[in-house]
Order: sequence, then C-alpha cells, then structure tokens
Amino acid sequence: MAPGEAAAAAAAAAGRGARKRLRAAFSAFVKAREVPAGAAGAVWWRCCRQTFRERGGIHRHVGTQHGAELHGAGTGMATGTGPGPGEAQRGAAAPDGGAELSEELPDTRHLGPAELQSKAGEVLLYYCYCEVRDPEKLCAWQRALCEHLHLTGKVRVASEGINGTVGGSKVATSLYVEVMLSQPLFKDILCQDDFKRSAGGAHCFPDLRVGVFKEIVPMGIDPEKVSYKETGIHLSPQEFHREVEQYLSQASQGQSDTILLDCRNFYESKIGHFQGCLAPDIRKFSYFPSYVDENLELFKNKRVLMYCTGGIRCERGSAYLRSKAVCKEVYQLKGGIHKYLEEFPDGFYRGKLFVFDDRFSICSNEDVISACRYCGTLWDQYKLCSSQHCRQLVLTCPSCRNKGLTACCPVCQEKELEVTSRASGQALKEECECTKRRPRSQTLFAHELFRNLGAFLVYRQEAAGLCS
Repeated sequence: MAPGEAAAAAAAAAGRGARKRLRAAFSAFVKAREVPAGAAGAVWWRCCRQTFRERGGIHRHVGTQHGAELHGAGTGMATGTGPGPGEAQRGAAAPDGGAELSEELPDTRHLGPAELQSKAGEVLLYYCYCEVRDPEKLCAWQRALCEHLHLTGKVRVASEGINGTVGGSKVATSLYVEVMLSQPLFKDILCQDDFKRSAGGAHCFPDLRVGVFKEIVPMGIDPEKVSYKETGIHLSPQEFHREVEQYLSQASQGQSDTILLDCRNFYESKIGHFQGCLAPDIRKFSYFPSYVDENLELFKNKRVLMYCTGGIRCERGSAYLRSKAVCKEVYQLKGGIHKYLEEFPDGFYRGKLFVFDDRFSICSNEDVISACRYCGTLWDQYKLCSSQHCRQLVLTCPSCRNKGLTACCPVCQEKELEVTSRASGQALKEECECTKRRPRSQTLFAHELFRNLGAFLVYRQEAAGLCS
C-alpha cells in the first residue's frame, strides 16, 4: 500500500473510532439521565431542570445543548459515572458560589448608527435562572450593554437570575443575544431557543429600566422558600399540544381529570387564551399564591397543565402549586405561549398574546375573543384608561372612544372630569370599580366551570370542532 493510501486509511479508521466513541458517550449520557416514569418499566429523562417524556426530545436536547461538550468530555462524563456536562452549572451552584461575570461589551465600531438605531427591529423576551453572586454588578453591566446597543426595555436582576425584555434593531438584538450566550455566568444555561422574538424595536418601550430585585418574576414569595428548582415537568410545544388535544376531547364528555391553568393576569387571558382553560381573575402574579391557597380543593388529585407568556411565571407558579402536595402532577409549557405559537399559530390558543410593552399584544391568528367594555362589539386592542390617576387597561372600540367613553369604568370616567376641572390638577388615589372587584384573593371567573361539569357545554362546541 502506498504511503498516501496508508495515511488515508489510518485517518479513516481514526475517524470511525472517534465517531464510535462519541456515539457511546452520547448513549451513556442519555442513559444517565433516565428517571422512572408513571407506568411500570417506563422511563423519562431529566436534564438541565427539564423532564423529557420522549426519546427524541432528550436526544435533541443533548445534541443541541451538550454536543460540543461531549466531543471533549472526559471518561467520567462519557460513561455517565459523574455529573453530565453542564449539570453543575445548570442544576446547582458552582463550588465557588457562581461563575464570574464578564463585563466586556461588544465591538460596534464597524457598525453605522443606522444599523444600531433602525426603527425596524424586534423585541426579545428571555429569562435565566442561575446563581448570581453580585446582582449589582450584573445590573450595571446589563445597563451598559443595553445602552451600548441602543436597546430599550426592562431587565430584572436578582441573586436567582435575570429576566428581561428588550427592543432594538435586529443587528442590536442579535449582538445582545450573542453576548449573553458568551457570558460565563450563563454558560450552559442559556441557549438560542431561550430567546423569544417578535417584530418590534426600541420604540416599543418608553425607556430602559434595569434594576435589582428580590425575585426576577414578582410572585411575592421568598425564592429560598419556594425555589424554581422545584418546578413542574416541562412539556415541549408539541407535547403540550397533544395534552391539550386529549384534555379537550375528554372534557367535552365530562371525563377529564386535568385542569388547563392560565397563570397570567385577567387582562391577558381576556384577549387570548387556550381553549377550555381556567383563568384566575387576578390583576398581578403576586396574587397567584393566594388564589392557589383558596382553591386547593379545586386542584386536589388533578393533573395540571400550566402556561404563561414565556414560561417564567410557570417556573415559580408550578413550584408553589407542587409545594401544596395536592395535585397528581404539574406540567408546564416550555417557552410559554410564545414558543407554542411559533409551531402552532392556528392551534388551540385563540386570540391575541398580551405583551408588556407599548404594543400591548401580538397576533398569530385572526380570532377576536374579547369585546368593547361599553357596547359589546368584538374588540381586543387595549388602551390605557384616560383618567390620569388610573393605570388600568381598557377595551373600548373606536365608536365608543369617539363618544368620549375612554375610561376603564364609570367611576374613572367621573374622576377624570373631576380632575380636569380642578385648577391644582391634584391626582386622586387609584380606586375604581376595576380595582375594587379584584382584591388580593379572588376566585376564578371560570371556577364554577370546573366544579359543575355540566357547564362544559360552553366549550363542547369548540372542543368538538378542534379535535375532530
């Protein structure tokens, strides 16, 4: 055999050997993530605080999140005898209490002002639970990074992680994602898929607000008492879609042991929600624990499917519900409605998706499921209450707005006239029909729907049409 041929043969053999070792490491890593499932002998897989019920799901996760690490993994990791690549960073604190923060900013000297400040852009929504040793330092870096890239929006930082929604040009948001993924603090935790994108830009927010808080999502419960680490089982959009389909089919016959729970505020679910959902009549997520406490009997021995906008409220909400030990099991939609709509724009979610910026909502289907506050005409475009003392949202159609009906309720309408007539312009305390009827503890507007199975007739027509 010629020297060249021998070298080629050796290289080919080495390549086959490397691929064989990689396959073995991949299989061992997946095997090490197995956990017992409900059925006898069945298994699921647990990795990076997520539970995967299908082999294809864990394979995709390992390939996209751990592939590079497996290539260079040591013997212990490859054989599954130690923690998998990234597990120390993902599931627990690093030995020194958290990774170091890099304060570097991206080089933008090659970019012109128009590229960074273009009005045509997008809005990012993301969160990352991780141990942050110095929240103030992370906050300062985030503010500098956003200002450097001309981004607006809101970013919450805490010792438990970061939660943000920012808007800017596509060049700016792409750079932001790139820097966040390369940040050592978020290494092996954040990935591209964790950033939810929608059309928008810097104009979607009035300014930039970055701050340090106790929680990255304000539930009002100490993170040390109810931790995101005790979250429910994550379902991919495909898995969640199948669960909802099965639930609607069974619910239409009054046979379901499942509750489809919307974790958002009433004004969000009002303009868009999953078919057959149970939606708490609450104004703030901090009211959610009180709602759960007052409705424990409702969840007793039930399977609960939870969802929210991007997934973060379900992380803490599912942990709180699980802490009550009354449900059969608690599941949550990974990536929230945002990710579901990317795959199922005409699925079981109908209406608009509420967002916390000046757009108020984004659209994936043409359904309008809400009505004007005054005349009842189908309408789903929110405006702020016109009364200066009030920050409530109101659905009032163009016809009613032209008649001067621009407040959230008659009380606010009267107070608006009262404030306008005052020379001093003194603001009144926020108190109107809308706030009075939604105290901190409130039952569901759909509570009776699930206590009385006969009321499922409201949804039977929808379910029959969607599941046929």
